[in-house]
Amino acid sequence: MTEEEVLAEFRAAQALLEGHFVLSSGRHSANYLQCARVLMDPQRADRLALALSRKLPREIRAQVDKVVSPAMGGLIIGHEMGRALGKEAIFLERPEGTFELRRGFEIAEGEKCLMVEDVVTTGLSSREAIKAVHDAGGEVVAEVALVDRSMGEVDLGVPFFPLIEITFPTYAEDEVPAELEAVPVTKPGSRK
Repeated sequence: MTEEEVLAEFRAAQALLEGHFVLSSGRHSANYLQCARVLMDPQRADRLALALSRKLPREIRAQVDKVVSPAMGGLIIGHEMGRALGKEAIFLERPEGTFELRRGFEIAEGEKCLMVEDVVTTGLSSREAIKAVHDAGGEVVAEVALVDRSMGEVDLGVPFFPLIEITFPTYAEDEVPAELEAVPVTKPGSRK
């Protein structure tokens, strides 16, 4: 799937938004990719997960025992990646602000996991989720995401394979340009 085909999926789902957004990372942007909207169509979610699974090198794909994703953003694409790879898919939650396994989910000691995210900007959520898997006894062998917004600069400590890289500019709170500052703020992400 080409970058333009992926963006066409986002546009078709009205999931490529314009305005003034505070991202989960705390950075500001004039653009937001609402992955929940693009994934609400099961056939579209299946197409995107299959394309994402093809990004994984064969040797990494062969290592994966289980798919893990952080809730909320990674939950649907994580489930679809589990289906695409024929592996169980579980998710992490943050009931008290720190990722943890709940709902009877377990990771066996030494179990090889694939981390699945929707969008990576700074990698903070990914690194926190990878730590939670490690603390549970597992090993994250790689991460995949629908979108890399880091401009190729994120370091997750594991190999990273995004479906597409988007270079929409993002700004720290004290760097927001005046024209963006004039637009009412929306905070669509999963963090408070």
